[in-house]
Amino acid sequence: MHFTLRTLASAAVSLGLLLGGASSAFAGKAHFVLDAQTGTVLEAENADELNYPASLTKMMTIYLAFEALRDGRLTWDQRLTMSENANSKEPFKLAVGVGRTVSVREAVMGMIVLSANDASIAIGEQLAGTETAFAKVMTEKAHQLGMARTVFKNANGLPDPEQVTTARDMATLGIALMRDFPEEFALFSNRRIEFRGMKLRGHNGVMNRYEGADGIKTGYTKASGYNLVTSATRDGKRLVGVVMGGETAEKRDNQMIGLLDKYFPATTDSLSSASTVEPAAAETTKTN
Repeated sequence: MHFTLRTLASAAVSLGLLLGGASSAFAGKAHFVLDAQTGTVLEAENADELNYPASLTKMMTIYLAFEALRDGRLTWDQRLTMSENANSKEPFKLAVGVGRTVSVREAVMGMIVLSANDASIAIGEQLAGTETAFAKVMTEKAHQLGMARTVFKNANGLPDPEQVTTARDMATLGIALMRDFPEEFALFSNRRIEFRGMKLRGHNGVMNRYEGADGIKTGYTKASGYNLVTSATRDGKRLVGVVMGGETAEKRDNQMIGLLDKYFPATTDSLSSASTVEPAAAETTKTN
């Protein structure tokens, strides 16, 4: 059997993930709560352990889209063509078909509300030529932002054993989105979108249940479990919370609500009671 140096290097990386960092990646459960205004860490558990980001990955794709819009490399009305690679990514997608186009605005909103995998790749291919090249840009930006343990291998979060992050790194990315793009960050508060005449609802349960929640992103694959980054504001105080490795969407959402309730001032008209749970069937039955 013939091995090249590249093959051996790749095998070494995979082995390192399996025996070293990936023992953490498969360990799963982690959470992190941060005061967004002071930077104070309020609570952390396994915050620096490696986990799979799943669709939290799209937060970085969106960050780079916002950056390109600010710098003039993209415009909101610019058309993006769906490649075969983009169109092949199940299950959540805009599904316009190979060779057809969506606007940058449709792609961004599709990622935010629907977690559209094809939209993520369309953005990445437009900005970097290929998804592989875009993943390198994503990783470089992550490290620039202080996300020291994060590695991206694709634009959407579909399973890849080398695509890893931590709860702390995801909180850092959430803070960067609201700090660097305050106007665009408001888009994360959208719970529904209208796309080509269809009214489509997202599956961020905490957005529907929790007073003051204004984003950010859910994620799920079988390997990652149920992930969530949430931004919420009450009485002028903003928190960012991260939950990774949840057993179900409902348990993940309940954990996030419990964490936020611990550090927000008490309110008599909180919307966080279990009776307001909205089903997230689409998320619980499909990956990403």
